[in-house]
Amino acid sequence: MIAQSDTTEWPEAAIAIAGILLVIAVTVALIWQVAATVRARAIVQREEAYRKLAEESVDSQRRTADQLERAVTELSSLGTRTSELERLMKTVE
Repeated sequence: MIAQSDTTEWPEAAIAIAGILLVIAVTVALIWQVAATVRARAIVQREEAYRKLAEESVDSQRRTADQLERAVTELSSLGTRTSELERLMKTVE
């Protein structure tokens, strides 16, 4: 009788072990997918931040170029006026 009860417990144990392994496998797959989703969201947020930074950088470069162009124009105007003043000073002497 003892031998018979031992043989009936092994199939039940095997089914229980298979069930536990299935639950573990599903849990691991679920955790893996959640982690992948979190990583994907983080990547999207990082890319959006980089895109925003790039746009701000381009805007800043445009403003700097405009200011530089105005400075060059004013400097050219100052050079022209200085040349006229020098010419005027030479004619006065």
